[in-house]
Amino acid sequence: MDPRKKILLSEAEGLRADAVRMLRAISGYAELGLSEVRTSAVLAEFLGRKGFRVEREIAGMETAFRAEYVFGKGGPSVAFLCEMDALPGLGHACGHNIVGVSSACTAAAVASFGARRFRAGRVVALGTPAEEIGYGKARMVREGIFEGIDAAMMVHPSSRRHVAKGYLALHKVRFTYLGKASHAAAYPEHGINALDGVLLLFQGIAALRQHLPETVRIHGIVTEGGRAPNIIPERAQAYFYVRGETEEELKEAVRRVRQCARGAAKAAGCRLKLEEGPFTLSAMKVNPVLADSYRRALRLLGLAESGAPTNKNRGSSDIGNVSQVVPTLQPNVPISGGGNVEIHTRPFEEATTSPSGIEGMMEGIRALSLTAYDLFASPARVREAWEAFRAIT
Repeated sequence: MDPRKKILLSEAEGLRADAVRMLRAISGYAELGLSEVRTSAVLAEFLGRKGFRVEREIAGMETAFRAEYVFGKGGPSVAFLCEMDALPGLGHACGHNIVGVSSACTAAAVASFGARRFRAGRVVALGTPAEEIGYGKARMVREGIFEGIDAAMMVHPSSRRHVAKGYLALHKVRFTYLGKASHAAAYPEHGINALDGVLLLFQGIAALRQHLPETVRIHGIVTEGGRAPNIIPERAQAYFYVRGETEEELKEAVRRVRQCARGAAKAAGCRLKLEEGPFTLSAMKVNPVLADSYRRALRLLGLAESGAPTNKNRGSSDIGNVSQVVPTLQPNVPISGGGNVEIHTRPFEEATTSPSGIEGMMEGIRALSLTAYDLFASPARVREAWEAFRAIT
C-alpha cells in the first residue's frame, strides 16, 4: 500500500474513540426528522473542534449544517453527508447513527491529512436531516446547497457489503375522502360512507398491481377510518407510497393510482382531496467512477463485496435527489448482531452499537477516506466522475 494511504488510515483510526463516543450519544438521543437538535450539535461541535468552519441552520432547517475545511487554492470539493434522524419507536434501526458519525469522522480525517499532503481542496461535511421522511437532502438540493460540490458520498449500514446499491424513485400521496355522517342503524340511507371510498381505493390498487411493471411498488395505510361503528364515517384517509425504477415509470404509476382514487370516490359518492408529498425522491444514479474508487479501497483493506444482487430489496432515499445533481456514492457497510439482521428492525437497532456496528462504522471511515484520497490526489479522477455523471441518462 502507498505509504501516504497508510498515514491517512492512521488518521482515520485515530478517531475511533471520538467515533464511538458520538455513536453512543446519538444512539441514546434517537431524535426524529427535523428534531435532531442534540444529534446535530454533537456532529457540528466535533467538526468545529477539528478546525472546520461550521454554518448552522442552513436551507431553512434548524438541524441542517455545513462544515467546511479549505486548504490551498482551488482543488476538488468533496462532501460527506451526515444523516441524523431516527425511526419512531425503533430508534436508530435505520442506521443513521452510523451514517452521521462515519461521515463526520471521514471528513475530519481527510481534512487533517489533506492540509499537510494535498496541494488544494475543500472538505465539506453536510448535516442532512429527515431522511426517513424524504425531506432533508431534497430540500438542500432545491436550495442550491450542492452547488460547487464535485462529489458527495456517505456509507450506510446494512446486512451486506454493497458498493453500488440502487434506490427507487418515490412519490407520496395522501387521499382524503369526505362523505356525510348519519346514524349507521337508524338512518344509514342518509349517510355517505367515506370509509367505503378508502376501501374501494385499496381494492382498485390491488387490481392495478397485475398491470404494472415488477419494479413498481405501491403500499399504503389507512390513517383515518371513522370514529364509532354506529356513525357513518364522514371522513376517511389513506396514505400511499408509490415507487418506480425510473421517473417515467413512477409518473405513470402515480397517474394510475390517482385514477383508482377518483374512481373509488365516484363509486362511493364521496368527495376526494389529494395531498402530494413536498418532494418526489429520485432514483439513485450511482457514479461508476466513485464506485470503482471505493472497490479499490475495499481491496486495499482486504474486504470482499457481497455477491448478492444490488437491484433487489431496494427502498428509496433522498440521496437519489443528490445523485441527480452531483456525482454521488452510497455504499453499504455490513453489521450484524451475531447473525444476518435486516434494517428497520429491533435487532438491527441493537447491532448498530454492538462491536460489529462499531467495526462497520470504522470500515466506512477507512474506505471513504481512501475513496476521497483518489479525488484529492488526482484531479483527473474528478473529471472522470463528472464525465460518467453526464453519460448516465
